[in-house]
Amino acid sequence: MPTIFSKIIAGEIPCYKVAEDEHYFAFLDIRPLAKGHTLVVPKTEVDYLFDVSDDLLAGMLPFSKRVARALEQAVTCKRVGLMVIGLEVPHAHIHLVPFTHESEISITRKPLELGSAEMQAIAQAAREAFE
Repeated sequence: MPTIFSKIIAGEIPCYKVAEDEHYFAFLDIRPLAKGHTLVVPKTEVDYLFDVSDDLLAGMLPFSKRVARALEQAVTCKRVGLMVIGLEVPHAHIHLVPFTHESEISITRKPLELGSAEMQAIAQAAREAFE
């Protein structure tokens, strides 16, 4: 059965898309730790990041770097942090979290509640910066 991320990639479930290429897909996390919190996933469904093929894994970081640079232009932040935890959805993914203070990148932090219009605006700004 496809994961929720595979359904998002296939367009079966709506998302706030940030970037996409042949192998990877990036979209805003709907339970963000910070404005612009983005998930980067390979389009190939693999549960555990370290089970992703070497070639696909090797390309994931440069794609994530491009997304992070776009996020830096789309939201106010000092840096974009990267986390790999991956238990919440059985589809390998990287969290990119814009932050100014290290406390903003804690996974125990209460998620922000952002409205649809704000999420759309962030995704649009990041998409434009990505291209």
